[in-house]
Amino acid sequence: MKISILLPYKENYSKNYAGAVSIFVNEINKTSKYKLYTKIFGNTNFKNYLSNNYINIPFKKKYFFSSSKIYVNNFIKLEKKRKSDIIEIHNRPSYLKYFNYFKNKIVFYFHNDPLTMTGSASIKERNFILNTCHKIIFNSEWTKKRFFLGLDNFYFNSEKIEVIYQSTNRKKININKKEKIITFVGKLNKSKGYDLFGKAIIKILNEFKDWKSIVIGDEQREKIFLEHKRLINMGYKSNEEVLEVYAKSSIAVACSRWDEPFGRSSLEASSRGCAVIISNRGGLPETVTDGIILKKLTSSNIYDNIKKLILNTKKLRDIQIRSLKNFYLDNKFITKKIDKYRESFFKKINFNIRKLRILHVTNFNVRHNGRLFYNTGRRINNGLIKLGHTVQTLSDRDTVSQERKIIDLYGSKSLNSKFLDIVGNFNPNLIILGHADAISNTSIKKIKNFYPNVKFCQWFLDKMDNNVWSVNLDRFLKKIRYLDCSFCTTHPSSLKILKNKNIYYIPNPVDDTFENLEHFKNKTFKHDLFFALSHGVHRGILKKGKTDNREFFLKKLMNSSDEIRFNFFGIKDNQPIWAENFKKELSKSKMALNLSQGEPLKFYSSDRISQLVGNGILTFIDIKTKLNKIFKHDEVIFYKDINDLTKKIIKYKNSDKLRTKIAKKGMIKYHKHMNSVKIASYMINETFKVKNKESFYWEGK
Repeated sequence: MKISILLPYKENYSKNYAGAVSIFVNEINKTSKYKLYTKIFGNTNFKNYLSNNYINIPFKKKYFFSSSKIYVNNFIKLEKKRKSDIIEIHNRPSYLKYFNYFKNKIVFYFHNDPLTMTGSASIKERNFILNTCHKIIFNSEWTKKRFFLGLDNFYFNSEKIEVIYQSTNRKKININKKEKIITFVGKLNKSKGYDLFGKAIIKILNEFKDWKSIVIGDEQREKIFLEHKRLINMGYKSNEEVLEVYAKSSIAVACSRWDEPFGRSSLEASSRGCAVIISNRGGLPETVTDGIILKKLTSSNIYDNIKKLILNTKKLRDIQIRSLKNFYLDNKFITKKIDKYRESFFKKINFNIRKLRILHVTNFNVRHNGRLFYNTGRRINNGLIKLGHTVQTLSDRDTVSQERKIIDLYGSKSLNSKFLDIVGNFNPNLIILGHADAISNTSIKKIKNFYPNVKFCQWFLDKMDNNVWSVNLDRFLKKIRYLDCSFCTTHPSSLKILKNKNIYYIPNPVDDTFENLEHFKNKTFKHDLFFALSHGVHRGILKKGKTDNREFFLKKLMNSSDEIRFNFFGIKDNQPIWAENFKKELSKSKMALNLSQGEPLKFYSSDRISQLVGNGILTFIDIKTKLNKIFKHDEVIFYKDINDLTKKIIKYKNSDKLRTKIAKKGMIKYHKHMNSVKIASYMINETFKVKNKESFYWEGK
C-alpha cells in the first residue's frame, strides 16, 4: 500500500520548528506498519527534516499566481509518477478541488475549525468535500460538529467520517519527582488567554514563594509581557523540550479564549502526569481524561483553582496519577486506528452477522388500522428479531400516504428524505427492501457512497414473468444492479433474465405468532372448502367489467358438485376478509384452496399458502406449480384440474381422520423448514456470502 501525505504549504517539517500538523504526521509515521511505503510532501525553508521519507517541494513564485496552486500542481506531477493508493491531505480544504478526478483514495484531515477555512466555510464547499473524499478525519468531536452545521444528518455517521485525536509518545513519569512548577505553553496573546494566566500566576507566585512558573511560546504581533523573578520565559522550544518541561511540572494551564479545535498542549501535559487546568472551549475538554475544566474563564477562577491544588496536595497528586493512568492517546493507539481505516479501503469488512443493525423498508400497512397486520413484511421482520438482530422499520407506503403535498404530490421526496435520515441516525449494516418501489436508486447510490459497507437486499412476493406479469418483473429488476442480493417467491428458472444476478427463491414464510390455529384439532365445521380472494384493500370485490381467471375457476368449481359447502370471499357479494376475520372464517371450514392468479409458475404462490398450510388446514394446490418438489402428497393435496379437485374435496370431506393427519403433517413441515427465522437466516447468509452456511430445505429443488 503506497501512501502520499500532503502537508499545508509552508508547514515546517523540521525538528526545531515543527508545527502541530507536522508533529502529528511524523509521530504516526514512526509507528505505522506502512512507514516504508509512505512519502510525506511539503514546503519548508528548514532543512533539518523530522524524517527521511520527507520530500520538499521547492518552486519559484510567480506574479498573479497562487503559491498554493503552484505547490499543489507540483505535487500532482510527482504523484502521477508515484501512483499512490492513498493521498492524505492535511488542513487545506482548498486543495481538494485539484483532486476531484483522482482515482486514488482521497483522505482529508481537519486540524482547525472548518467554518473558518477557505474551501470549507460554506455548505456548498462542505458538500463538495463529502462527495470528493473517501475519508474525512476530524481531530475532535467539536471540529466534526462544526463541519456538519447546516448539513443533512445523513452524513454525520457516515463510514467516511471519523474522529481521530492527536497523540503523543507514552512515557513513565515518577510523580514523586515532580517539581513545584506551573507551566503555560502557547502563543503569548489574549486569544490563548495568556493575559488571564498572567494575572493569576503573578498573584500565585507572590503568595507561594516555593513555586515557580515556566512559560514556553512566543508571539510576533500582540505579545504580552510578564515579569516576575520566578517566572521563566523560555521562548519557542522544540516539541521534545516542551515534553521535558511537562515531565517535571506539577500543574499545566491551557486557558484559551478562542475555540481550540483540539489542543495539543493540554494533551501533552496530561501525558506527562500534570494536573491540567483547561478552559471549556472547542475541543479542549476532549484532550484530557482527568483534569479541571473551568466553568468561568476569568483570571480569578484560574487563580482559585491553582491555589486549591497547591493547598490540597492529596488532590493534586490524585489528578496527576489519574492523568497518567487513564491516558490512552499514545502514538501506537492512534496509529492503529489510522492504519485500520487505510486497510478498510482494500479489505473486506467482516460483520458479526449474529448482531446486525437492519433497516427493513416495506409496506407494514399501519394506515389500515390492523386490517392487514398479518403480512409477509411482518413475518420476515419477526424472523430477523428472533435471530437476535436490531431491526428498525420504515413503512414506505404509509409514509408516502401521509406526506403527500402540492410540492410533493406522490410523497416520494419526503419518503426518500426520511429514508436517508434514518440511515444517518441508525447506521445499519443491512438494508432490506420489500416492494419498496418509491425508494429511489439515487438514494441507494448515495448510501453506497457514504456508507460503502452497508449491504442491500430485496424481497419480492408478486407474481412475475416476461409476459402477463412483466410489469412486476420490471419492478423487481429496477434496483437489482445496486443490490447485493434479491429474493423472490417466483422461482428464478421461470424468469428469462441475465444470470449471475444473485437472485434466489424463497418460500412464503410462516410465523408461529401469526399462524397458530392448529386447525386440524377442530371438530365442528359449517363449510367444506374455504377460499378468500382479494382485489386490493380499497377495491373489495371485483368491479363490473373487470375479469379475473380465478373467478371463472371458482364459479366452475361451485357448479361442479352439490355435495360441497363453499365458503368463498371476495366473489359475488361477499367482501374480502383480513386479519382475525380471516382466521375466524378459516376455522369454520374443513379444507382450503390455494389458488393464485394467472397460469401456474414454478413454486409461485401468494402468501395465502402460509396462511393456510401454516394454520394446519388441509390445503389443495395445483400440481402445475411444481410445489410437489417441496411438499409431499401426504402433507398437502395436489390436483390436476377442476374435476380432479372436486373428487378430492369430496374424498377428504368424508375422511376426517386422513384429512387431519395430512393437515397436521403439512403444518409441521411448513413450520419446521419454512418459518420466518429460516427465511430471514437464508436472506442474511446469501447477502453476506456466509461460508459453511446451514442448508435450507428448498435449496436445489
